[in-house]
Amino acid sequence: MEYVTVKFDSKEEVKVPKATPYLEISKLSKYRDTALGVKKNNQIFLLTDKVFKDETIEFFDCNSLEGSKIYKAAVKFIFEVALKSVFKGADIHYLHSVPGGMLGDIKYSKVLTIEDISKIKNEMAKIIDADLPITKFNILKKEAIKYYKNTDEKEKALNLKTSEEIVSIYKLKDYLNYFYVPLPSSTKYIKSFALKYLGNNEIIILYPSNLTNGILPDYVHHDNIIKTFYEGRRWLKRLNTPYVSDLNNLVSTYKIKGFIESCELNFTDQIEKASDAIIRNNEKRFVMIAGPSSSGKTTSTRVLASFLRSKGYDPICISTDDYFVERENNPKDEFGEYDFECLNAIDVKLLNDQLISLLKGEEVNLPTFNFITGKKEYHNNIIKLQENSIILIEGLHTLNDDLTPYIPEKYKYKIYLSPFIPLNIDRHNYISTIDLRLIRRIVRDSRTRGHTVSDTIKSWQSVRNGEEKYIFPYTHQASIIINTALPYEIGVLKIYIEPLLFAIETDSPYYEEARRLLKFLKGFYPISSEYVNKNSILREFIGGNND
Repeated sequence: MEYVTVKFDSKEEVKVPKATPYLEISKLSKYRDTALGVKKNNQIFLLTDKVFKDETIEFFDCNSLEGSKIYKAAVKFIFEVALKSVFKGADIHYLHSVPGGMLGDIKYSKVLTIEDISKIKNEMAKIIDADLPITKFNILKKEAIKYYKNTDEKEKALNLKTSEEIVSIYKLKDYLNYFYVPLPSSTKYIKSFALKYLGNNEIIILYPSNLTNGILPDYVHHDNIIKTFYEGRRWLKRLNTPYVSDLNNLVSTYKIKGFIESCELNFTDQIEKASDAIIRNNEKRFVMIAGPSSSGKTTSTRVLASFLRSKGYDPICISTDDYFVERENNPKDEFGEYDFECLNAIDVKLLNDQLISLLKGEEVNLPTFNFITGKKEYHNNIIKLQENSIILIEGLHTLNDDLTPYIPEKYKYKIYLSPFIPLNIDRHNYISTIDLRLIRRIVRDSRTRGHTVSDTIKSWQSVRNGEEKYIFPYTHQASIIINTALPYEIGVLKIYIEPLLFAIETDSPYYEEARRLLKFLKGFYPISSEYVNKNSILREFIGGNND
């Protein structure tokens, strides 16, 4: 018998028979009960794949970026199978991500009860405890299309038009589905999940991830975020464009220009409604605008200022990025890197001193932060509040009252921005807000900062950690939420980002993430940026605005 040597867990080394499945090797590792897959040469492989030569591998679980996505997909599949097993004829439509989980809409002939949800949860537990195999099949694209046409999942059949000629389908019990990431070999690796029933067949499914250190998060209800998503979804349905395949049809039939115009008008309509709300609250002198990275804070603030100006007000825009402490005073994280996300990275005293001075009717000289020198500079940017002045403050921490502790709450109006894209891939796969923001950021960082895809992805985890700590816990305080997603935008961004992703070499630790994004983008027809107006929020990322 021929043997090969396999190294794993950084230092462990074993000799195993040639063609041994990685699953057997994982039982010798520290991931023996949690492994979701294996990486070698920066690519992901299934545990059911086999080793044929000497190599170094890396097992991973849900504490990793890749593992989190696989875990989530497996939970989705298990819930779907449990639901259909307990309630014949039922289906689940996964709609959108929420903090710590995902939102789903159960399609069934009746409204389920709490007891019904308990039955589904118990069935999920049985499936997991039974250690059922999740089997991968590679089939011809035309056969997959035929299958989904027969099951009346027409949007999936249309999606497969852009796929490779060989399609990967996964089977659990007697149910089949496809996913945009690989699945674990067995249900036993799904250790924890939680269901939160919102009523009216709306369900939140919670699961552990790399952002929660593999721990199941507590549920925090974000009613305003869910309502904002549903508003966008209803609007898209009125335009008969709920799925990516519908968007692609608009591209192929030369109707995309009108759809783009509708998307832009819908966004500006949200901003105008926000301006009207601010004006109605005439005691509000400070508009606090927060949003995660690449949510479009700069453009949204500019457009909001334009609406306020058109209604006879004097908007003054302030970015908290200009109030960073001097670089040598910036806090560092546990890895010794500068932590630009924490509140202590902001010169809170200077900001509040200037805001208080403005309230007193005094003039102040606003700073501008020089990111090259790491110091604040003053360029005679003198402002003074007029009777009709409204200060717009945008930044990471603006919903957190610790940023402005000396400004009375009665003077603040809080806005939260995020691209909650309501366009779905199909009934079981939605577009991740996180992926959309990452794509935006990669395109913008490449254009404006000369960053490579690897640079952006490398810093993305730190950015995401900062958002989890400093933004999401405060979103419930927002007076209004503005959805900054443009349902057509991925088709435009695709043209800009694909060359950048293709440039990632196979020896890059970010190769697998680049490959995943390329697979996701494959489902979108490209859309020319010539149809995007110069004032669009999308210009913040692709360039070409009037500034």
